[in-house]
Amino acid sequence: MRTVISTAFISLDGVVEGPGGEPGYRNSGWTFKDIDFVPEAFEIKGREQQESTAILMGRTSYEAFSPVWPDMAEFAHYKTMPKYVVSTTLPEDELVSNWGETTILRSLDEVAALKETDGGPIIVHGSAQLNRGLSDAGLIDRYHLLVFPLLLGAGKRLFSTTDKDTQKLKLVEHEAYSNGLQKNVFDVVR
Repeated sequence: MRTVISTAFISLDGVVEGPGGEPGYRNSGWTFKDIDFVPEAFEIKGREQQESTAILMGRTSYEAFSPVWPDMAEFAHYKTMPKYVVSTTLPEDELVSNWGETTILRSLDEVAALKETDGGPIIVHGSAQLNRGLSDAGLIDRYHLLVFPLLLGAGKRLFSTTDKDTQKLKLVEHEAYSNGLQKNVFDVVR
């Protein structure tokens, strides 16, 4: 069984929307506004590329990443690994041709089936709505969270507001950095 890892830049109040400057969100680009860059805080991002064997994302994140990431040197390893896009609406003919093998999954049941295959960890980038669905369905095994010392108020959140049983997490790695960022890695306790 494969491990599904959700990775996110997240504000202290749980917002994940527009961290890199995506248009349409008033706090867009919040990960680099008024926050000193401390390279060691982002070490986990390089490690994720080396340790993961596939990328999972929703349609909105795919449409944001696919025009940019294939040509970015800092995401070179992702170019060669399989990508899975969870979408009920994305047509096959809208997949980019320069980003390697990409498969559209039409349901969370198909994600569950993918998890049952042989292979290494699957990393989930962006994809707030998908993350909430995966979490509610019990399909996330680990969270890699870089928590920014910000309260953004409105915006898409990583965690769902579904009324459900408590989901316990085990902190397996953590560090605080001089710029106020915190790295928190949690395993989901089953």
